[in-house]
Amino acid sequence: MSLKEQVYSVLIVSASEKINQALSELFTCPLYAPVQFVPHISAAKRALAEREFDFVIVNAPAADDMGIRFAVDTVDASPSVVLFLIKAEQYGDAYDLLAQHGVFLLQKPIAKSMLSAAAEWLISARERIRKTEKKTLSIEEKMNEIRLVNRAKWLLISELNMTEAEAHRLIEKQAMDHCISKRRAAEEIIRLYG
Repeated sequence: MSLKEQVYSVLIVSASEKINQALSELFTCPLYAPVQFVPHISAAKRALAEREFDFVIVNAPAADDMGIRFAVDTVDASPSVVLFLIKAEQYGDAYDLLAQHGVFLLQKPIAKSMLSAAAEWLISARERIRKTEKKTLSIEEKMNEIRLVNRAKWLLISELNMTEAEAHRLIEKQAMDHCISKRRAAEEIIRLYG
């Protein structure tokens, strides 16, 4: 899927009407949907509990909290990419706390061109996370297949008194003879002897 076909969900935590207006102009359909605005960190936590968002933007301070702990927790617990907007005089301290966790930061006031560039960075970061998630899933699937094949081998060893090499060859031969994967051959052996 190309980036032009991708749609990104956005959660914006901001109590500022001015920032909300600028962000609503930037994050428009069809590229961004849904875009949800909440004024409080507590409301943002509820929104994240209900669904995942591709991007979470925190305009600090929110109505009820600075939002630093929320930003860190969000990055650590979800695949969301977080952008933290903070006043220039607070930027250094916030950077020390947030950058090490992978939270993006921008100093306020923010030019529209910088905000637009930041949105593109968020897309790049989210796509990288998607790619990593797919690799992780592929590795997990491969590990599950190895576990199944090993379980089938041990069943053959214990039930038919085969050596490990003989059991392995039998699984491979059944897979080739029946034009099925080793995983499927292992599942059939487990069903038969397990």
